Amino acid sequence: MAILEAGLDLPARKAAADRIFARKRLFSIGVPALIMIYLAYVIFAFDVPGIAARAKMENARILLADTYSYQTHVERDNRRAGIKVAIEGESKGTYAAGKWPDWVRQEGEATVIDLGGDHVVRFDPDAVRYDVPGYGLLTIVQRQDGVSLEAPYGPLPDWINASDTRVALATSAGRLTVTRTRAEVFRYSVGWELFWFTLDSPFYGKSPGELFAMAISSDQVRPGQSNLSAMASDFWNNAMWRHGDVAWAMFETVLMAFLGTMGAAIAAFPLAFLSARRFAPGLAVRFGVRRIFDFLRGVDGLNWTIVLSRAFGPGPLTGSLAMVLTDTGTFGKLFSEALENVDEKQVEGVRSTGANALQRSRFGVVPQVAPVILSQVLYYLESNTRSATVIGAIVGGGIGLLLTQAIQTQKDWEEVSYYIVLTLLMVMMMDVLSGWLRRKLIGGSSASTSAP
Repeated sequence: MAILEAGLDLPARKAAADRIFARKRLFSIGVPALIMIYLAYVIFAFDVPGIAARAKMENARILLADTYSYQTHVERDNRRAGIKVAIEGESKGTYAAGKWPDWVRQEGEATVIDLGGDHVVRFDPDAVRYDVPGYGLLTIVQRQDGVSLEAPYGPLPDWINASDTRVALATSAGRLTVTRTRAEVFRYSVGWELFWFTLDSPFYGKSPGELFAMAISSDQVRPGQSNLSAMASDFWNNAMWRHGDVAWAMFETVLMAFLGTMGAAIAAFPLAFLSARRFAPGLAVRFGVRRIFDFLRGVDGLNWTIVLSRAFGPGPLTGSLAMVLTDTGTFGKLFSEALENVDEKQVEGVRSTGANALQRSRFGVVPQVAPVILSQVLYYLESNTRSATVIGAIVGGGIGLLLTQAIQTQKDWEEVSYYIVLTLLMVMMMDVLSGWLRRKLIGGSSASTSAP
């Protein structure tokens, strides 16, 4: 009888199995199809073809070159006499007259700029001339009402942008820009020039061997100050790279992250007991504290930064307060979950000694959750070190402020690279430090809690 009933149910079971497999096939085909449709919508909604058409790869190449190289500007301004040669065009990096680089020379009334690879630019009294290998001679005449370009016959190539008021061209050797009042050549060189010493330092241009010899020499370049001290002073007070200001900004960034993380942990730990099911004095208290945690972590740290900067003004302390608010909500949730998973047997063991509620929490609960809490706090300390860079850009503190200032100039991209490298090194150091602290503190806590 049972076999007969099973035989009668077989078609129905087969039909049910077929429906299940059909749904799975539909799901496996439908989900990828929906994803592809959404990606196609994104392509047109975000105008990806238009962005690709408007992209200027030459600008991207120049930007990339600026991150690992520096520009030397050779400028002739018709409104004032003379030629100015300056690194990055800054007065702090201006070469003194007669001490120009060897690729800039004076020939009578003309200034000759050798960009290398047979690329030669001449600032002649009557015109600016650029002999481009493989293309020909470009002659740019500056007039009162604009500029005129004389080029080899044929349409202008893409690397020449010419109008009645401005001529700009970029080759593999450098760039040239000419207006009616100014002519300027930009020559790229690999490296971060003046990183150690500026042009006015007696140690500029010296090799490592020469610097070592000067450091141990008794002949002082500055009377009353040792050469080693003078080197350290010139490096620390470098007017272009501002190493002293950068070091202080790094300290502010780490301090911002430390105050924000530790302040949030201190505020969240006692509140976590009120939001944990095992320790909350009542449902209303637990519900209210949890909603406070939801509110604090539901508002992003950048939003808190903007609100607090309006209330308290800019500064590193404002960034730390923003981290405290956001991380208090996050730590409160994480800590309360750790408290709800404690082993009740250890708490009962402490209770059997006659301990009160506070003592039971101190000796029965805290040792169990301490490794988890310390691990979470150290992880967020490392994470907030990165976040402090972005927050510092908004509140005007730390390395984030210097990074924003360098980006806004649209020319100091080698400094942007410098600040990014320092930020990466800072995060790596925080990772190593937090790992060491985790092994020392959490390892010790685990060993102490597991000891008989």
